[in-house]
Amino acid sequence: MKNESLTRFAWLSILTALITISLKSFAYYLTGSVGMLSDALESLVNLIAAVMALSMLTLAEKPPDSEHTYGYSKAEYFSSVTEGILIFIAAISIGFTAIDRILHPRVIEQPFIGLIISVIASIINFTVATVLLKTGKRQNSISLEADGHHLMTDVLTSAGVIIGVTLVALTNIQILDPIAAILIAVNIVYTGIKIIKESTLGLMDTSLLSSDLKIIESVLNNYCKNGISYHGLRSRQSAHRRFMSVHILVPGNWTVHKGHDLLDEIERKICKAISNITVITHLEPAGDPKSLTDISIDRN
Repeated sequence: MKNESLTRFAWLSILTALITISLKSFAYYLTGSVGMLSDALESLVNLIAAVMALSMLTLAEKPPDSEHTYGYSKAEYFSSVTEGILIFIAAISIGFTAIDRILHPRVIEQPFIGLIISVIASIINFTVATVLLKTGKRQNSISLEADGHHLMTDVLTSAGVIIGVTLVALTNIQILDPIAAILIAVNIVYTGIKIIKESTLGLMDTSLLSSDLKIIESVLNNYCKNGISYHGLRSRQSAHRRFMSVHILVPGNWTVHKGHDLLDEIERKICKAISNITVITHLEPAGDPKSLTDISIDRN
């Protein structure tokens, strides 16, 4: 069955960013709140990140070719790294704007209308973020997960802005607005670090999750009888695509045909148990000392 295209979720994220930028910019226009300005800036980052995610997801879904025989799935990591960097840039911009507002205070106007608009934008972001996170986790798409986490951070950002503006409206202490903006900047820096860390681990060919490895080992252990065993199990995650290799040891008097049938059965069962996985098996004769010399990534 053909894998589900994820680009439509990137389009959803782009549409959401355009709507929330418009709402938050209008809220800033009405209130003059630097907190709401910082919220709008983060939504602008969301838009740029969503466009980047769309381009990388489109590339990642391309089929393997002669120059990229393992496919293009790692393209997703470029999207998430870029998003992490953009978050840092947004945080710096918010920080400078907030400091300037502390030095040059400005009274917030029409705060409650601005708050209503911010709440509407937050509800939209929360709904779409939930969809992106669930889909990203189900499809092992780091681009969608990064986008979802960023949108969810945007929801928290908006919550901070709403609290800050509400306190200003109730207490008339104007400095609370830029202080809320600075706290927002610190919060989104944390999100940026997390996204970049996850992307870096993916680029370094991190092993599959322990839950996936347990499933693989469970399948392999079912065949460990009558002189059959395995070793040299290795795995790596490449965005939504998984890769693994393993050496299967069988009795030395088996025919090539019989050994091939066993490996084919093992590969099919692993692929059935775990989606989007490429399984590479290597047949070796049990009892032959040479079978123990090529377990490491560098053949001895």
